[in-house]
Amino acid sequence: MGGAVIGERCNLGQNVVVMPGTRIGTNVKIQNNVSIYEGVELEDDVFCGPSCVFTNVINPRSHVSRKSEYKKTLVRRGSSIGANATIVCGVTLGAFCFIGAGAVVTTDVLPYALMVGVPARRVGWMCQCGERVAVSGGRATCPACGSAYEESGGVLRPIA
Repeated sequence: MGGAVIGERCNLGQNVVVMPGTRIGTNVKIQNNVSIYEGVELEDDVFCGPSCVFTNVINPRSHVSRKSEYKKTLVRRGSSIGANATIVCGVTLGAFCFIGAGAVVTTDVLPYALMVGVPARRVGWMCQCGERVAVSGGRATCPACGSAYEESGGVLRPIA
């Protein structure tokens, strides 16, 4: 719709709606049946699986206008959201996180976190290439691409 900003090399499936006041980065893939509501921003290289859901109001009522209460949802670079996952408004999904199919995200998500369940909880870590990494002794190496990570203070960070 008019007023939406969509970057280059994006792929939008059938029945995708992008509302005014939204921003979609470069190289974003949005699968079928996804609505990007006002207040949602997707950074570069984000993947939205089929029928995933974004909300923009915490307490909707059809008879009460809440347009002035839209909450911002930010999906950081490289994040993947699985099919039928729900992202409740007002949260930030950290860079390269992975939201499992059917998960319900109600709080901010750390970068590289693997989140599953209802409500979503962290069950592991993901490499930026999309493979799960196992942390041992505070370190992890991706079995697919060889990227190295360090975990400290409950946060995973790439090692330069």
